Amino acid sequence: MRRIDINSILKDYSGFIGERVRADGWVRTVRDSKNFGFLELNDGSCFTNIQVFLDREKLANYEDAVKLITGSSISVTGILEESPGSKQPVELKADAVEIITVCPPEYPLQKKRHTLEYLRGLTHLRSRTNTFLAVFRIRSLIAFAIHKFFNDRGFVYVHTPVITTSDSEGAG
Repeated sequence: MRRIDINSILKDYSGFIGERVRADGWVRTVRDSKNFGFLELNDGSCFTNIQVFLDREKLANYEDAVKLITGSSISVTGILEESPGSKQPVELKADAVEIITVCPPEYPLQKKRHTLEYLRGLTHLRSRTNTFLAVFRIRSLIAFAIHKFFNDRGFVYVHTPVITTSDSEGAG
């Protein structure tokens, strides 16, 4: 089954209602009840998470799925249905949850908000936060617009290596 990004699902979900879809991404939150659970999944294609409904009776690895923590990567296959809740238009009723990577408990990003000073030390994980996701999207659009502007006018982009003979701080 082909993977569909969460942005495509949420942008025009009417075309996916009742269809079997696969969504891959990172767990944002998990809520467990006695017979069912909910999981918020995000793949970085948009700011919004998709809610995944987990049914204890229908999901073989239910116990493993509800023990996942923020940052774990999974692949969910299921039927997309309109959500009975008012917070989201649709939810993915999971038939199968493939756990790709279980995040260790010491994973530095949690559900709470993090300060920019804290994220400065986590450069490899910053793109998983909404703040940096927004900044990187804007930066990408601006860079694309600049490249398109000059390309349309016949300019050629040349990425030149920086070659210098300066010996900074005795590194040479």
